[in-house]
Amino acid sequence: MSSLFKPFSCKGQREGCDAADHPPFHHPPSQLLAAATGLGSLPLYQRSYAARRRNLAAAAVGGRKITHPGKAILAGGLAGAIEICITFPTEYVKTQLQLDERANPPRYRGIGDCVKLTVQDHGLRGLYRGLSSLLYGSMPKSAVRFGTFEMLSNPMRDSTGRLDNTRSLVCGLGAGIAEAILVVCPMETLKVKLIHDQCSLRPRYRGFFHGVSEIIREQGIRGIYQGLTATVLKQGTNQAIRFYVMNSLRNWYKGDDPRKEMHPIVTAMFGATAGAASVFGNTPLDVVKTRMQGLEAHRYKNTFDCAFQIMKHEGPQAFYKGTVPRLGRVCLDVAIVFVIYEEVVKLLNNVWKTQ
Repeated sequence: MSSLFKPFSCKGQREGCDAADHPPFHHPPSQLLAAATGLGSLPLYQRSYAARRRNLAAAAVGGRKITHPGKAILAGGLAGAIEICITFPTEYVKTQLQLDERANPPRYRGIGDCVKLTVQDHGLRGLYRGLSSLLYGSMPKSAVRFGTFEMLSNPMRDSTGRLDNTRSLVCGLGAGIAEAILVVCPMETLKVKLIHDQCSLRPRYRGFFHGVSEIIREQGIRGIYQGLTATVLKQGTNQAIRFYVMNSLRNWYKGDDPRKEMHPIVTAMFGATAGAASVFGNTPLDVVKTRMQGLEAHRYKNTFDCAFQIMKHEGPQAFYKGTVPRLGRVCLDVAIVFVIYEEVVKLLNNVWKTQ
């Protein structure tokens, strides 16, 4: 036996020694590991925190820099504002087609007809009706989304800064749920109600703030949280799919070199792919959410009753109404957001030094 272990051996080495009283390894493995990493003198909760900090620091040095949640909030908010100003007309057309229910005589024959009639009746500004509600919501929505994602994903990254694909799915789900509850549900409800109201024969709301005050006065806070379940399901699956696809493509592109830079064009292509995947994955939830947030939401008992009524009276194809305009908008939306987000984070890294 090596001299290293002789002090722990009792066979003929020391008189009166009992092997049961002096086991060869009487320290638990966790204590030995803590001692090896230099954390043995800290309480358990401090060891966990210190180990996580060490892993994040190693990730920042060894691979892709860890993005501070504060930077993610700023970059996400700016990206959201720019994106919505570019893509709102397609969002408007999508919402109009979804509200144009088959039960009534359809007003629009398709995307082109919807655009033509809107411009004919209201001019080009008509395609931007309801923009204010989305603009007010787009900045905090993207800020919450990216801030939550980075906050959840940073502790899950390995020593090179790489995030496992499965974990990106979980983090994306958490980010989607957070933005749905804090921002998306109230802002989307207002958007749909305002668009629906302005398309009626006698519009009641004179603008965004007047519409908000009237809705809250008549229906209370619950009036801007209609369709919360559908919104949580939609946004949760939306961001889970998008971040999963985006992270998978990023990991594939970078391979074994986590420091490899992604050109904005590559980021845009990956973002558009992630957006397309999310459209085909949850358009039915988007249709149900829109119906639940419209002015005729009182016709449905709840989210599941809404889905049942759509299936019963309009058939399964109704769940994919507005898919084409939504596909174009979302692909452009996600591509723009990811590109702007990544570029703004790079700029912030130069002026805002974080670990």
